[in-house]
Amino acid sequence: MTIKLGFVVAEFNRDITYMMEIEGREHAKFLGAEVTECFYVPGAYDMPLAIKKLLSEGKVDAVVTIGCVIEGATQHDEIVVQHAARKIIDLSLEYNKPVALGISGPGMTRMEANERIDYAKRAVESAVKMVQRLG
Repeated sequence: MTIKLGFVVAEFNRDITYMMEIEGREHAKFLGAEVTECFYVPGAYDMPLAIKKLLSEGKVDAVVTIGCVIEGATQHDEIVVQHAARKIIDLSLEYNKPVALGISGPGMTRMEANERIDYAKRAVESAVKMVQRLG
């Protein structure tokens, strides 16, 4: 059985999330999983609603989030990631399906974000392993 993944990808910092998405898709293919759904959202803060939609439709075995939150002049980046991560965990528990956190940040520069493009690959691997292990 092929594992079906849904991707929720943030458009904010799209130059980076685009590369993360490509790497995530390639790694899914390498692992024998298939990205069957992809939902684009404005930013990481907008992910929970899209995740809920994918999980409630029941067409995917797991969801992978892909986003990049770069540090700004305020603590906005920390608030965004903390609240998004909390809701992502809640949705995973509510639907009993893995939702992997592939959001890099907070507190990083654009250069550091480029160095963390592989977070998408790690998130895909996490989602696939969790589907396999939860059976």
